[in-house]
Amino acid sequence: MTSFVDWLQHDTAGLLTLAAISIAVLLVLIIKLKLEPFIALIVVGVGVALIAGVSVVELVGTPTSAADSILEKGFGGILGHITPIIGLGTVLGAMMERSGGADVLTERLLKLFGPKGAPLAMGVTGLVLGIPVFFDIGIFILAPLVYVAAKRGGKSLVMYAMPMLAGLSMTHAFLPPHPGPVAAAGLLHVDMGWIIIMGLACGIPAWFVSGVVWGTWIGKRVIIEVPDEFIPEEPDEFNPEEKEADRNRPPLWLISFIILVPMVLILGATVGNVVLDEGTALSVLIFLGTPTIALTIAVLLALYLLGIRRGISAQEIGGMSAAALKPVGMILLVVGAGAFFGAVLRATGVGQALADSMDALGLPVILSAYLISCALRIAQGSATVAIVTTAGVIEPSIAAGNYTSAQIALIVIAVSAGSIIASHVNDGGFWIVSRYFNMSVKDTLKTWTVLETILSIVGFAMASLIWVLV
Repeated sequence: MTSFVDWLQHDTAGLLTLAAISIAVLLVLIIKLKLEPFIALIVVGVGVALIAGVSVVELVGTPTSAADSILEKGFGGILGHITPIIGLGTVLGAMMERSGGADVLTERLLKLFGPKGAPLAMGVTGLVLGIPVFFDIGIFILAPLVYVAAKRGGKSLVMYAMPMLAGLSMTHAFLPPHPGPVAAAGLLHVDMGWIIIMGLACGIPAWFVSGVVWGTWIGKRVIIEVPDEFIPEEPDEFNPEEKEADRNRPPLWLISFIILVPMVLILGATVGNVVLDEGTALSVLIFLGTPTIALTIAVLLALYLLGIRRGISAQEIGGMSAAALKPVGMILLVVGAGAFFGAVLRATGVGQALADSMDALGLPVILSAYLISCALRIAQGSATVAIVTTAGVIEPSIAAGNYTSAQIALIVIAVSAGSIIASHVNDGGFWIVSRYFNMSVKDTLKTWTVLETILSIVGFAMASLIWVLV
């Protein structure tokens, strides 16, 4: 027994066996026993640490000093990075929703593209609105507008829904302030500006192929009618309250400005850090472009320009913000637990053994990252769990590889791309899409599941192509 434990703790094959067992146990806890992922990650992380010979003091600290323990540093290091970003991004998205900005954006794009271009207009709406708004919230907001566009166009609901869903999914997977890319960037220590640059470069072609090209093709073959009960009531033009609400909606330029502010500030800091020498200008750019500062500025602008200035009371804004932040808690717990699991893999040597084995196979790290993320996503359904677990597994390879910021950002995109592949019945998003767009399980698999797979593969292919160039 002692020799077996020693083999698990010190031999490369033993460490790889321990890694395989830990991931298998993690999947059983989440899939079979329906344990909350953050609890499962803690349980497995503690188990791996103890089996691998990590001391109790190193793992959890002492009653008087735990700040340097793997448990607290694993949780705290990543949460200090992502918590303000995700929280501020959530409030920004809620303010966009409450102000009617989504309606303004969609109506303007529908007018711009015309009836024939309505599917593309819905796709662009999902792409733009998906930056500040979480995926499921984006569906709740935009689904009624998709129903109206499909009813007026007289074509399958699928043709209008797929481009919009691709836009929401791409931004949720590839761009901050969404949890996945923010968490991966924090775990792999890369500037958020590079994530934006590579996320857009890889994500926009992936969105176009999966949402517009595939969406148009499959929309002609899977015919889904819009039920009458799905159609929202038309506004009463003679109702003075509705007329006043319509007049009080924000203009398109203001919505676009507030969405772009944090992205421009973050990119400004990234570019400034490359082209400017140390000095006041660079310090100002770095300060304003720190993601937390950039998003704080955007949120303050949104609260005043979309809220208080347009007659929304401070009390209502406070209630809206509190309601929007409630779902964020579980996301943060999963990310923190995933970071702890990754810290355990590093401390035990399991992560390094995995890195060495991937090198021995001759697989590029970007491909290994993608494949691991794909496997975890397909097995347990959660994109966030797939991302944080994969980042923990590959972090030793990244740390030892002397990669540039651009390359690490591409690895993050590869991990994010893997985390959305083949959405099926173990993914909550699958059921949201099925329910909101009146599709059977079979039709959802034929449309949404294939869309996510195309989005994943094209996103990874773009990351691989850029990898060769940088």
